Amino acid sequence: MLRVTKLTDYATVVLTVLASRPGEVLSASELAEQSGLEPPTVAKLLKPLAQAGLVEGLRGVRGGYRLAREAAQITLVEVVEAMEGPLAITECSHDHSQCGIAHQCGVRSNWRLINDVVADALRAVTLAQMLHPLPPPSGDGRRRPIAVRVAIT
Repeated sequence: MLRVTKLTDYATVVLTVLASRPGEVLSASELAEQSGLEPPTVAKLLKPLAQAGLVEGLRGVRGGYRLAREAAQITLVEVVEAMEGPLAITECSHDHSQCGIAHQCGVRSNWRLINDVVADALRAVTLAQMLHPLPPPSGDGRRRPIAVRVAIT
């Protein structure tokens, strides 16, 4: 099964708490309380999010964290890459592949195309959009489509 890690999922939760209060500075303990996560988990999330430039930490008596940019300017691909590194569905999907058979592999180009589609889908969703719950799925069991363009060269 292809899925993001729990920490990446939790990072989106913490970021949406910050996004729901634009410009406000919240302490790690306030973020933990409002997100429903444990304080050590929130502390663990904030470091890579700050290193990636998604949040900024402010020191002092009224210190804490806030979004480094507007929520509409932060995409989910940035969140995933902050927490997990460059997006790569398979070993050969990224530029610095360590795969021993990449030079003779017949499926590498297809996996790279799929990787690009997933990355484009994550680029198309902003943190601001994550603040708004989606309507429940229709009774036919289908999921909401995400419009993604793929250029095949």
